[in-house]
Amino acid sequence: MKLKALLIACFFILAASFSVFGADKLPADKAGQIGTPTGKVAFIRDGNIWTMNANGNDQQVVTEVTNAEGRLSWSPDGSRIAFTRSGMADVKGPAMLGGKHKVYDIFLAYPDSAMNGNRMWWYRLTDDLGSRDPEWSLDGQTIVFWKDLNANFVNTATPNYQICTMGADGGSFEILRKDWQFMEKDFMVNPSMNAAGDLACVLFSEMRPQGVLVLPPEKFMISTDSIKLMGMRNQGMVAPAWSPDGKWVAFTNNKMDDASLYLATPDLKQKYLVFSPPVSTYVSTVAPSFSPDSKWLTFATTDGSVWICDITGNGARRLTPPGLDKSPAWSKK
Repeated sequence: MKLKALLIACFFILAASFSVFGADKLPADKAGQIGTPTGKVAFIRDGNIWTMNANGNDQQVVTEVTNAEGRLSWSPDGSRIAFTRSGMADVKGPAMLGGKHKVYDIFLAYPDSAMNGNRMWWYRLTDDLGSRDPEWSLDGQTIVFWKDLNANFVNTATPNYQICTMGADGGSFEILRKDWQFMEKDFMVNPSMNAAGDLACVLFSEMRPQGVLVLPPEKFMISTDSIKLMGMRNQGMVAPAWSPDGKWVAFTNNKMDDASLYLATPDLKQKYLVFSPPVSTYVSTVAPSFSPDSKWLTFATTDGSVWICDITGNGARRLTPPGLDKSPAWSKK
C-alpha cells in the first residue's frame, strides 16, 4: 500500500510539471534583467474590488459591489479600475419558453474614493447587458472589450460575440468586425491589444473557446474561415494578455492535464512555461496581467489564490492564501 501511494504521488508530481506544449522556461538572456516587483495589484475578493501592494501587503477593499467578475484593468494614471459586473436575466415566456442567462456591463472603480472612506462609489460605462472584460490602452484613450450584441434581446437564441472599443468615458463605441451582422457561429473573444494595435484574442467556435490568435490591424477583417484556422492551430491556449513592451503574449492552457501559465512570442511560435500550479489546482482562465516593466506576471489559481511570478518562471509566490480571490491586475505604473 505504501508503494502504491508513493507511485500515485509521483504521478501527480510529474503531471503537474508536464507541458503539453513541450515548452521550457524562458532563458535568462532572453528575459533581460529582472528586478523586485513594485506597484499595486487590484483583484476581486468575494465579488468586491480590492487592491494591495505587489508584495501582498496593505490589502484593502476599494469598491463594494458584490458581483464583480472577470478581467480588471487599471487606467494608466492609476486613478480608475475598469471592471465587469454580472447579473442574471430570467425570461418566462409563453408556452414555457425562456430561461436564465447571465448579463454583464462595464464599470469604473475609484481607489481614491476608498481612501476617503467611500467604498460605495462607481461609474457605469455600458448599459447594453453584454459588455465585459475591459482592457485599458497604454495611452489611456480607449478601452477594448468584448460583448454579446444579442444580450439585450429577450428572444435571442444564440449569442453574437464581438470585440469592440470605446473611449475612456464610454463614448466613441466601435465594433472591430464590420460584417458582424453576418457572423453566426465563429467569433473572437477575450481581447488584449498592444500599443501598435495588434489584437490577441481567442477563437470562440462550436460554442466554446478554442485557441489564441494574433491579428495586426490590417487583418481585423480577414475571413471567418481564416480566423477559425488560426485559432484551431492553438488549441488550449486561452486568456491572452500583451506585455506592456509588446514583446510577449501571456496565456493560460485550459486543458485539464496542463492548466499552466505560459509566455509566447507575438507570432505564438515560441512558447515558454512560466508556472505550473500545485496539484489539484489550475491557473484561472481569466487573463493574467504583466507588471509595468513586463518582467512579472500576476494571476489567480482555482483555489482562490493570487500569485506573482517572473517571466522566467522564478520567484513564484502567493500574495493571498486560498479563499475567494481572483482576477488580479497589475497597475500600469
